[in-house]
Amino acid sequence: MCPQVSDVKALYDQQGYLTSLPILSPEELQQARDAFADLEKKFGEDYTAYSLHNVHMEYDWVMALAKHPKVLESITAVLGPDVLMLDSRFICKYPETDESDPGLPYVAWHQDMKYWGLDGGPVVSVWLALDDSLEDNGALQVIPGTHCSGLLPHRQAKRSGNMLSVNQEIPEELVEKENALLCPLLAGQMSIHDGLLVHASDPNTSQRRRCGFVIRYVPTVAYPIQDPERPRHFPATALVSGVDKYGHFANQKPEM
Repeated sequence: MCPQVSDVKALYDQQGYLTSLPILSPEELQQARDAFADLEKKFGEDYTAYSLHNVHMEYDWVMALAKHPKVLESITAVLGPDVLMLDSRFICKYPETDESDPGLPYVAWHQDMKYWGLDGGPVVSVWLALDDSLEDNGALQVIPGTHCSGLLPHRQAKRSGNMLSVNQEIPEELVEKENALLCPLLAGQMSIHDGLLVHASDPNTSQRRRCGFVIRYVPTVAYPIQDPERPRHFPATALVSGVDKYGHFANQKPEM
C-alpha cells in the first residue's frame, strides 16, 4: 500500500529526508543509462563526473527524468502542487585505481542551502540513482533532523578531493557524525532531502561507477536573493507542476 501524502510529508518534515523511493522501471532505467553512456562517449569521464550541469535544457530525456510522475509525486507531497525545477546536475564517482590516494573524489559535510541564494521557501534535493549507490562506492550519508538547526558555518575544506565546486565544508566539530546514517539506493531508486540537511558522501573505493541525477525543486513562492555569501543565478528553472503565479525567476533566464 502506498503511503498517504500526509504521511510522506510528516516523515520528511521530521527527519529531513526520504530514501529508497522506487521511481524508474527497468526499461526506463536502461534507457536513461544508455542515453548517459552516449554523453560519456561524447564528453569523456573527466567531464561527465561533475560538469553536466543543467543539461535538461538540451536533452529531452533529461527533462523527462526531472518531470517523471513518480518523482513529482514525492516532490509535490512535500512542497505542494506548484513546483519549479531550480537546477540539475549529473554526478558520477568513477572507480579509482589507487585507493591510497588522499585526494580521491568525495563530498564534504555540507548543507545545500549554503550554495543557494534563495528565500521564501525550502529547497528539496533529489538523487535519482542511475547506478546502485552503496557504502563501498560512496553512497549518500545524512544526519537526520539537522534540517531544523538552521544554516551552519562553512569553511574551505582542508582535505583534497572535495567535489563541491566551492570546496566548502562544515567544520568537523559541528558535525554529529555519530548520528550519521547511510542512504543506500538501488539503480532506479531516489532519495530526497531538505536543503538544510547536513549530508556528505565518501570516495568510491569499489570497481563500480556511482552515477546519479541531482535535481533541485522549490515551491513557486520561493524567490532569489542577493546574498554575497550565497551568490547564485538560476538560468535553467522550469515549471514542472501546477502554476507559477509569482514569476520570481523569470528575469534570471537568459535571452533566447
